[in-house]
Amino acid sequence: MDASFWHDKWENQLIGFHQDDINPFLKRHWSAIGHDRGRILVPLCGKSLDMVWLADHGETVVGCELSELAVTSFFRERGLSPEVETHSSLTCHRAGAYELWQGDMFQLQSQDLEPVSAFYDRAALIALPHEMRGAYWRKLASLMAPGTQGLLITLDYPQQQLSGPPFAIGESQLRQLSDGLFRVELLARVDVLAQNPRFLNKGVERLDELVFRLTRL
Repeated sequence: MDASFWHDKWENQLIGFHQDDINPFLKRHWSAIGHDRGRILVPLCGKSLDMVWLADHGETVVGCELSELAVTSFFRERGLSPEVETHSSLTCHRAGAYELWQGDMFQLQSQDLEPVSAFYDRAALIALPHEMRGAYWRKLASLMAPGTQGLLITLDYPQQQLSGPPFAIGESQLRQLSDGLFRVELLARVDVLAQNPRFLNKGVERLDELVFRLTRL
Protein backbone atom coordinates (compact mmCIF):
# COMPACT_ATOMS: atom_id res chain seq x y z
CA MET A 1 0.00 0.00 0.00
CA ASP A 2 1.69 3.21 -1.18
CA ALA A 3 0.71 6.86 -1.65
CA SER A 4 -0.92 6.18 -5.03
CA PHE A 5 -3.48 3.90 -3.33
CA TRP A 6 -4.85 6.81 -1.27
CA HIS A 7 -4.56 9.38 -4.06
CA ASP A 8 -6.67 7.07 -6.27
CA LYS A 9 -9.26 6.70 -3.50
CA TRP A 10 -9.72 10.49 -3.24
CA GLU A 11 -9.57 11.16 -6.96
CA ASN A 12 -12.26 8.55 -7.62
CA GLN A 13 -14.24 9.47 -4.49
CA LEU A 14 -13.95 5.95 -3.10
CA ILE A 15 -13.98 7.34 0.40
CA GLY A 16 -16.20 5.00 2.38
CA PHE A 17 -13.89 5.66 5.32
CA HIS A 18 -15.16 9.26 5.42
CA GLN A 19 -18.04 9.57 7.90
CA ASP A 20 -20.85 11.99 7.18
CA ASP A 21 -21.32 12.64 10.87
CA ILE A 22 -19.18 13.16 13.94
CA ASN A 23 -17.97 9.97 15.57
CA PRO A 24 -20.14 9.33 18.64
CA PHE A 25 -17.20 7.92 20.61
CA LEU A 26 -15.32 11.18 20.17
CA LYS A 27 -18.25 13.06 21.70
CA ARG A 28 -18.58 10.55 24.52
CA HIS A 29 -14.94 10.10 25.49
CA TRP A 30 -12.98 13.22 24.55
CA SER A 31 -13.43 14.57 28.07
CA ALA A 32 -11.35 11.63 29.33
CA ILE A 33 -8.25 13.19 27.76
CA GLY A 34 -6.49 15.26 30.39
CA HIS A 35 -5.42 18.54 28.81
CA ASP A 36 -6.33 22.19 28.69
CA ARG A 37 -7.75 23.33 25.37
CA GLY A 38 -4.87 23.48 22.92
CA ARG A 39 -3.38 22.03 19.75
CA ILE A 40 -4.75 18.60 18.81
CA LEU A 41 -2.80 16.47 16.33
CA VAL A 42 -5.09 14.53 13.96
CA PRO A 43 -2.98 12.21 11.78
CA LEU A 44 -4.22 11.08 8.35
CA CYS A 45 -7.14 13.42 8.91
CA GLY A 46 -8.79 13.42 5.47
CA LYS A 47 -11.65 15.92 5.62
CA SER A 48 -13.12 14.46 8.79
CA LEU A 49 -16.00 16.27 10.46
CA ASP A 50 -14.48 15.20 13.77
CA MET A 51 -12.05 18.10 13.27
CA VAL A 52 -15.00 20.49 13.17
CA TRP A 53 -16.31 19.10 16.46
CA LEU A 54 -12.90 19.54 18.08
CA ALA A 55 -12.64 23.13 16.81
CA ASP A 56 -16.18 23.89 18.00
CA HIS A 57 -15.06 22.76 21.47
CA GLY A 58 -12.21 25.22 21.62
CA GLU A 59 -9.38 23.13 20.22
CA THR A 60 -6.89 24.15 17.53
CA VAL A 61 -6.76 21.29 15.04
CA VAL A 62 -3.39 20.31 13.58
CA GLY A 63 -4.06 17.73 10.88
CA CYS A 64 -1.78 15.85 8.54
CA GLU A 65 -3.13 14.43 5.28
CA LEU A 66 -1.50 12.96 2.19
CA SER A 67 -4.18 14.03 -0.29
CA GLU A 68 -4.25 17.65 -1.44
CA LEU A 69 -7.79 17.04 -2.70
CA ALA A 70 -8.93 16.09 0.81
CA VAL A 71 -7.34 19.18 2.35
CA THR A 72 -8.72 21.64 -0.19
CA SER A 73 -12.16 20.01 0.03
CA PHE A 74 -12.19 20.40 3.80
CA PHE A 75 -11.54 24.15 3.67
CA ARG A 76 -13.90 24.71 0.75
CA GLU A 77 -16.72 22.90 2.55
CA ARG A 78 -16.13 25.10 5.60
CA GLY A 79 -16.19 28.26 3.44
CA LEU A 80 -12.60 29.04 4.42
CA SER A 81 -9.72 30.35 2.29
CA PRO A 82 -6.52 29.18 3.98
CA GLU A 83 -3.12 30.78 3.89
CA VAL A 84 -0.72 28.32 2.27
CA GLU A 85 2.97 27.95 3.06
CA THR A 86 5.46 25.43 1.70
CA HIS A 87 7.82 23.77 4.17
CA SER A 88 10.26 21.50 2.36
CA SER A 89 8.13 18.56 1.11
CA LEU A 90 5.01 19.57 3.06
CA THR A 91 2.45 22.31 2.50
CA CYS A 92 0.71 23.95 5.45
CA HIS A 93 -2.84 25.29 5.04
CA ARG A 94 -4.05 27.59 7.85
CA ALA A 95 -7.44 29.19 8.43
CA GLY A 96 -9.42 29.78 11.59
CA ALA A 97 -8.88 26.99 14.09
CA TYR A 98 -7.37 24.67 11.48
CA GLU A 99 -3.76 23.99 10.49
CA LEU A 100 -3.59 21.13 8.00
CA TRP A 101 -0.26 19.81 6.75
CA GLN A 102 -0.55 18.23 3.33
CA GLY A 103 2.01 15.62 2.37
CA ASP A 104 3.73 12.53 3.72
CA MET A 105 3.34 12.38 7.50
CA PHE A 106 6.73 10.69 7.77
CA GLN A 107 8.27 13.97 6.58
CA LEU A 108 6.60 15.95 9.37
CA GLN A 109 8.99 16.95 12.15
CA SER A 110 8.24 18.03 15.71
CA GLN A 111 10.03 21.33 15.04
CA ASP A 112 7.46 22.05 12.30
CA LEU A 113 4.76 22.07 14.96
CA GLU A 114 4.17 24.12 18.02
CA PRO A 115 3.85 21.62 20.88
CA VAL A 116 0.66 19.60 20.63
CA SER A 117 -1.35 19.08 23.80
CA ALA A 118 -3.22 15.92 22.71
CA PHE A 119 -3.95 13.75 19.68
CA TYR A 120 -6.91 12.00 18.11
CA ASP A 121 -6.72 8.94 15.82
CA ARG A 122 -9.95 7.48 14.48
CA ALA A 123 -8.97 6.23 11.03
CA ALA A 124 -5.18 6.36 10.77
CA LEU A 125 -3.87 3.29 12.56
CA ILE A 126 -6.63 1.03 11.23
CA ALA A 127 -5.96 2.29 7.69
CA LEU A 128 -2.45 0.83 7.65
CA PRO A 129 -1.44 -2.79 6.98
CA HIS A 130 0.64 -4.68 9.53
CA GLU A 131 3.97 -3.90 7.88
CA MET A 132 3.42 -0.12 8.13
CA ARG A 133 1.92 0.19 11.61
CA GLY A 134 5.09 0.10 13.64
CA ALA A 135 6.73 2.89 11.66
CA TYR A 136 3.59 5.01 11.83
CA TRP A 137 3.17 4.49 15.59
CA ARG A 138 6.80 5.40 16.28
CA LYS A 139 6.46 8.48 14.08
CA LEU A 140 3.33 9.60 15.92
CA ALA A 141 5.07 9.15 19.26
CA SER A 142 8.04 11.22 18.06
CA LEU A 143 5.80 14.25 17.47
CA MET A 144 4.73 14.68 21.09
CA ALA A 145 6.25 15.13 24.52
CA PRO A 146 6.08 12.56 27.33
CA GLY A 147 2.77 12.74 29.17
CA THR A 148 0.77 13.82 26.12
CA GLN A 149 -2.55 11.96 25.96
CA GLY A 150 -4.64 10.91 23.00
CA LEU A 151 -7.88 9.19 22.05
CA LEU A 152 -7.64 6.22 19.70
CA ILE A 153 -10.60 4.45 18.08
CA THR A 154 -10.07 1.07 16.41
CA LEU A 155 -12.09 -1.79 14.96
CA ASP A 156 -11.63 -5.40 16.01
CA TYR A 157 -12.99 -8.27 13.92
CA PRO A 158 -11.75 -11.61 12.52
CA GLN A 159 -9.25 -10.26 9.99
CA GLN A 160 -9.38 -13.43 7.89
CA GLN A 161 -13.06 -12.78 7.16
CA LEU A 162 -12.49 -9.43 5.42
CA SER A 163 -9.46 -7.79 3.88
CA GLY A 164 -8.79 -4.21 4.97
CA PRO A 165 -8.63 -1.34 5.10
CA PRO A 166 -9.93 -0.75 7.70
CA PHE A 167 -7.77 -3.38 9.39
CA ALA A 168 -8.50 -5.09 12.68
CA ILE A 169 -6.61 -3.74 15.70
CA GLY A 170 -7.49 -5.44 18.99
CA GLU A 171 -6.37 -4.59 22.50
CA SER A 172 -3.53 -7.12 22.62
CA GLN A 173 -2.18 -5.96 19.26
CA LEU A 174 -2.27 -2.34 20.39
CA ARG A 175 -0.49 -3.09 23.66
CA GLN A 176 2.27 -4.90 21.80
CA LEU A 177 2.60 -2.09 19.27
CA SER A 178 2.68 0.55 22.02
CA ASP A 179 5.32 -1.12 24.19
CA GLY A 180 7.80 1.57 25.22
CA LEU A 181 5.82 4.30 23.46
CA PHE A 182 2.37 4.67 25.04
CA ARG A 183 0.47 3.57 28.14
CA VAL A 184 -2.77 1.99 26.92
CA GLU A 185 -6.13 2.17 28.73
CA LEU A 186 -9.28 0.65 27.24
CA LEU A 187 -12.23 3.00 27.78
CA ALA A 188 -14.94 1.17 25.83
CA ARG A 189 -15.68 -1.82 23.61
CA VAL A 190 -18.98 -1.73 21.71
CA ASP A 191 -20.55 -4.24 19.31
CA VAL A 192 -21.22 -2.26 16.11
CA LEU A 193 -21.79 -5.09 13.63
CA ALA A 194 -25.48 -4.28 13.12
CA GLN A 195 -24.60 -0.70 12.10
CA ASN A 196 -22.06 -1.74 9.44
CA PRO A 197 -23.73 -3.41 6.43
CA ARG A 198 -20.44 -3.86 4.55
CA PHE A 199 -19.21 -6.21 7.26
CA LEU A 200 -22.57 -7.94 7.60
CA ASN A 201 -22.83 -8.52 3.84
CA LYS A 202 -19.34 -10.04 3.79
CA GLY A 203 -20.29 -12.52 6.49
CA VAL A 204 -18.12 -11.04 9.24
CA GLU A 205 -19.20 -12.70 12.48
CA ARG A 206 -18.06 -10.03 14.96
CA LEU A 207 -17.24 -6.31 14.80
CA ASP A 208 -16.33 -4.28 17.86
CA GLU A 209 -15.36 -0.63 18.04
CA LEU A 210 -12.75 0.01 20.72
CA VAL A 211 -11.88 3.30 22.39
CA PHE A 212 -8.51 3.80 24.08
CA ARG A 213 -6.84 6.54 26.08
CA LEU A 214 -3.14 6.63 25.36
CA THR A 215 -0.39 8.42 27.25
CA ARG A 216 3.03 9.06 25.73
CA LEU A 217 5.75 7.47 27.87
